[in-house]
Amino acid sequence: MAQQTRKPKLLMSVTNDLVSDNRVHKIASTLTQMGFDVTLAGRKLKNSGAIIGRPYQTRRFSLWFNKGPMFYAAYNIRLYFYILFNKFDVINANDLDSLWACYAASKITKANLVYDSHEYYTEVPELVDRPKVKRIWERIEARILPKLNKCYTVCKSIADIYNEKYGCDFQVVRNVPMKAVYADIDKDYRPPFPTDLPVFLYQGAVNKGRGIEEAILAMHAVNNARLVIIGSGDLYDECKQLANDEKLTDKVFFTGRVPFQQLAKMTRFAAVGLSIEKDIGLNYRYALPNKLFDYIHAEVPVIASSLPEIKRIVDTYKTGITIKETSPTAISEAIFYLLNNDILIEEIKSNCKEAKKALCWENEEKIIKKLYSKFL
Repeated sequence: MAQQTRKPKLLMSVTNDLVSDNRVHKIASTLTQMGFDVTLAGRKLKNSGAIIGRPYQTRRFSLWFNKGPMFYAAYNIRLYFYILFNKFDVINANDLDSLWACYAASKITKANLVYDSHEYYTEVPELVDRPKVKRIWERIEARILPKLNKCYTVCKSIADIYNEKYGCDFQVVRNVPMKAVYADIDKDYRPPFPTDLPVFLYQGAVNKGRGIEEAILAMHAVNNARLVIIGSGDLYDECKQLANDEKLTDKVFFTGRVPFQQLAKMTRFAAVGLSIEKDIGLNYRYALPNKLFDYIHAEVPVIASSLPEIKRIVDTYKTGITIKETSPTAISEAIFYLLNNDILIEEIKSNCKEAKKALCWENEEKIIKKLYSKFL
């Protein structure tokens, strides 16, 4: 009997709880199909849902600290020793907050290290106004990134910045959906929000700079539509309180965070999707949110910020309209414009049908396959 070849062991690390991170799920699935023995590592929270039906292994660490400096230290120490004792051939660090452990462990174990930067980490809004904390992350970034030669990120603007700053060779792997995710309509599914009026949908992190507060306030001027917010984050409770204080609970609905499999079902019920990030730092200025592509695959027109990467997609494929400022007035005016322009809505939906043929994971994963094939 022929001896079976051992699959290369590959670790992917993130600091979230794995439930709703669709980017790492897609990449982990692609690497599993390629022939890697994949383990996706993250953390376990008190309210973390179950991980079901994944084609790869998962490992979630329970930690004493779940935020602040002690969390990042605890997670990286735990991850570091986990790597040392499990002898991986390839390590994929996702974002700067897991890179230190992966880099240090790879030097000892001689594993191949690949870095996936989901954003311009040192320019996220949570760090922009905290110069001391920001400098710590900048030092970690400056110490490690110039030593890496296998890197990719989510858009060309961020790749260009890293390449110029550190002399790296960042490639671009956009966070676009798989065709199959939106291919079949679940006719029996009913979303946890009313659909008797047109739904204007925001999906993603409920954090600073996402334009969520402005979207809520915009609903004062909108009487024939509803705003649905899917996701959670630092401002989730504040946004719910804002809707309550403004007496908008009959117009604004919150679902909390949902698994990405369920999110695709909900997106279909939207009349229009919102991607209205504000220009409050380089990370947001050059953001290319995955929700933008989710809307396209669900054939949902988008109201989007005029930020460079977002505007490039919307203008190139004509999948929505952009607004020059993220204010309640600008958002409500855009809502009125689309609600009263049925011909434009149908044109945009038709454009989405064509756009999703190009903007799909089946095309994007070719970059992943080429990069990782050398490790098989």
